Amino acid sequence: MKPEINNNRELSRRKFLRTCGSVVAGGSILAVSGMLMHRALVQPENHSVGSNGSQSDSSVQSGEGGFKSPYKLASSFKITDSIEGFEFSGDRLIVATSKKVSVYNLSGDLLHQFAAGDTIRDIVAEKEMIYVLYPTRIEVFSMTGERLREWEACSEESDYCSLAVVPGFIFVTDASNKNICKYTTEGGFVKFIQSPEGFIVPSYCFGITYANGSIFCSNPGRHRVENYTLEGEFIASFGKSGAAPGNFCGCCNPVYLSFNAGEIITSEKGIPRISCYSPEGVFRTILLDSKSLGGGNVAFDFKVNKDKIYVAANNKISTFQYNLQAATETACSSCSVDCPLRKGINI
Repeated sequence: MKPEINNNRELSRRKFLRTCGSVVAGGSILAVSGMLMHRALVQPENHSVGSNGSQSDSSVQSGEGGFKSPYKLASSFKITDSIEGFEFSGDRLIVATSKKVSVYNLSGDLLHQFAAGDTIRDIVAEKEMIYVLYPTRIEVFSMTGERLREWEACSEESDYCSLAVVPGFIFVTDASNKNICKYTTEGGFVKFIQSPEGFIVPSYCFGITYANGSIFCSNPGRHRVENYTLEGEFIASFGKSGAAPGNFCGCCNPVYLSFNAGEIITSEKGIPRISCYSPEGVFRTILLDSKSLGGGNVAFDFKVNKDKIYVAANNKISTFQYNLQAATETACSSCSVDCPLRKGINI
């Protein structure tokens, strides 16, 4: 059954949170049915905030099950508008908001910005170009905001969700048609990719990322992560439903995927948490749990850049860094992976 689509595609994230967000009750997640839900971000207001607007340094830990994160909140900064997506290009942070793309340095100073279309679903930076995904089209900009090219979705019924850019190609997840569309970076349609199990997409939680020469994407209704070659051939999948660490809970998870030092990093809604897995799906550990992130029940968009994890919520981007002292009590301390996130600080 095709999810119900909002014809005018103008449903804001705030309106979504007021009308049809997931509900956490009694440890289980009650899925909202009858409407295609847009992925949304929650603002972590329980961190302390300094007089300059930055959150103060404090060890991140949670009492749930004795969990303690190896990561420490290092800094944060706010921008004017709600964040629709963000990406890194070297030492530049590229942030998409409603009808605008802004470029910041890592301290949060605005370098420049340019106008972009409404309802941005995802954004990727690659080789001094910014790829912006909308529900039914893709636009490519230079870093200074010059529109280089654009093209419409290959299907009239498309409702795009996330994209990944690889050498020579773009992969886009389609929440309406429940497939992955492969294009050349010039906009030429190549093929549709179907899951051998069938993609189940109850909401806009259809994440995708490029890692180790292949594609990883979520199959959210099945609570799995699937791996494909760049030719679109299925390799393997991992994940199962459940609230325990290492499982994916609720109606549709994971929401966001990223890649770091050979590992797959996921972000979930329902019970918000950011977790680490091997490419084969071996669960490593939770990196940031619900309390660390600020609670709520929707997923946090995140990016890994060098030795830090950047997390977006509402109009704020927070930076978390590995804490050597705190990490001695966590699974990260015994991990054998040469991970740049473990470079760490000891303050």
